[in-house]
Amino acid sequence: MTNTKIVAKWSAVAASMGLGLALTAPTLAHAAPVGTIADRTVVATTNGKVRGTAAGEVRTFQGIPYAAPPVGDLRWKSPQPAARWTGIREATAPAQACAQPEGIPIGIPNDNEDCLYLNVTTPTAKQAGKQAGKRPVIVWIHGGSLMYGAGHQYGGTSLAEQGAVVVSMNYRLGVMGFLSDPSQPGADGLGLEDQQAALRWVKANAAAFGGDPDNVTIAGQSGGGYSVCGHLASPASAGLFHRAVVQSAPCAADGSRTRAEAEADAKRVIAALGCETGTADCLRDKPVSELLAAYGPYNEPRPVTDTELMPLSPAEALRTGRFNRVPVLIGVNHDEERGRVIGQELASGAPMKPEEYEPAIRQEFGSTSDAVLARYPLTRYGSAGEALAAALTDSAWSTPTLETARLLSRWTPTRAYEFSERGTPWFEGFPKPSFEQHAAHMTELPYLFDHPPLFEEVPADQARFRTRMLRTWTHFAATGKTDWPDFRTGRDYVQTLSSTTWKRADFAADHNTTFWQNSH
Repeated sequence: MTNTKIVAKWSAVAASMGLGLALTAPTLAHAAPVGTIADRTVVATTNGKVRGTAAGEVRTFQGIPYAAPPVGDLRWKSPQPAARWTGIREATAPAQACAQPEGIPIGIPNDNEDCLYLNVTTPTAKQAGKQAGKRPVIVWIHGGSLMYGAGHQYGGTSLAEQGAVVVSMNYRLGVMGFLSDPSQPGADGLGLEDQQAALRWVKANAAAFGGDPDNVTIAGQSGGGYSVCGHLASPASAGLFHRAVVQSAPCAADGSRTRAEAEADAKRVIAALGCETGTADCLRDKPVSELLAAYGPYNEPRPVTDTELMPLSPAEALRTGRFNRVPVLIGVNHDEERGRVIGQELASGAPMKPEEYEPAIRQEFGSTSDAVLARYPLTRYGSAGEALAAALTDSAWSTPTLETARLLSRWTPTRAYEFSERGTPWFEGFPKPSFEQHAAHMTELPYLFDHPPLFEEVPADQARFRTRMLRTWTHFAATGKTDWPDFRTGRDYVQTLSSTTWKRADFAADHNTTFWQNSH
C-alpha cells in the first residue's frame, strides 16, 4: 500500500497478527547423479548451477543471489556482482526478506541485510524445450510503499502456466534503500539500483530458464508500480526491459521525491540516531534495528530526482518524452481508497459516522471542500465511508492515472484499464467491514498471483475471469498489445476488467476527472 494513512491505521492490526516469517537461507548441495529425475530441475546460471522444484506444468527456483550481500562496507553501496559457486546450489526455498519494520499486514518485520535474491517460475523443461528462448519474461517488482514485502510473496505459477517466465526479486527497502544522506552519494536510489541489477541478471540468464532476454516486461503494483515509473525515467534502465505494466501508481502524480524533500527526511533520521549530518561512519555502525526505528514505519520513500540515476521526475520525463519508450499497460482499481477507509474502520472498531463525513472532507481538501461536498453529497452513497472513499479515489488515483496515460500515449503505445470487480476476495482472517471493499487497492493481485499476502482465494465462479486476466497480462508481455484498443487511437480508451463487464469504461465521467483537473 502506498498511502501513509492506510498503513498507519492498519499498524495495530498487523501487530496483532504476528506476520513475521522465519525463512532459511539457500544452501549448496552436491550434484544429483546424471539421469535422475532431478536433472530437469537443475539450471546453469552465470554464477553456477541451481536446483529448483517441479510441480505440474511449472518449475520454481527460489533464493537465487543476483548481487552480493550489501553488508559491512557494502551497506548503502551500489549492488555488486554475486559470487560464483561450485556444485549445485539448492533453490528450493525463498531467501529472507530485506530489512523492514513492523507496520502493515503485508510486511515481514526483520533486520536482515543479506537479502538480494530473486525467484524464477517457468514452464516445465519439456514445455520450455518447445519454445526455447521464446517465452516472454515478466519481472515483478513487489509493492509495499517501498518499505515492506518480498518477492516470494507473489507466486508466479498461474502466470507461468499461461506461458511466461516469471521473476520476482527482493530489493533494499526504506532506510536501507532510500536514505538521502549527503555523505553517501547515491544511497537514496539503491532500491532502484538493486532492481536494475536484477534486470541485468535476467538479461544474462533468462534463456537458461526458457525465456527471451529480448522480451522482458517489468511490472509492479503500488510501490512496485512507482518503481516501474522510475525505470521508465531512469537512463540507467535503458535496454533492460521492453514493456512495462504500471498498476495503481500514477507516475504523473507522486512518483518521486525532490532532493530537498529526501534530504530533509534524512536529516530527521540522522538526528534521531544521534549522528551529525554527513557522518557516514556513525550511520554504518548503527544496528539495523536502530536505523529502522529512526526512519519510522510509515514513511513513503520514492526515487529521488535530479540525480544521475534519475535526472528527471517521472512526471517531467513523460511530459517531455525523455523516458525509455516501451509499450505500457497502465491501470487503476475502481475503488482504490476503500482500502484506506476500511482500514480506518478496522483499526477504530467502528464505521465512520455520517457527522464525521464533512470534517473528513474539509481536512483532506481544504479550500475546495465546498465544491467536493457538492460533487460528492453524502446522500448519494450508502455510508459516510463509501462517500469519502469515492472522493479520495477519484482525486488521488483515477484522475492522475488518466493524466499519466495521456502523457505516455503521446510518445509510446499505451493500453489503459480499470480493474472493476465488485466480488473480490476479502483479507483472510480479518473481520468484515460495514461495506464491501469491491475493487480496492491491491484487490487485483489474487487474480494475477498465487497466494499474494493476506487474501482469501478467488471465488470459484470467477475462474474464467481470472484466467482472462492472466492471459491478458501474458499476451501483453509477449506482444505489447491487448484485446482492446490503444489508449490514444481509441481517444482515451480505458477498458473495464471485471467478471461481468469487459468493455470500454466511461472512465472520465465515472470518476469526475474534469472536476478534479479544474479544482487544482
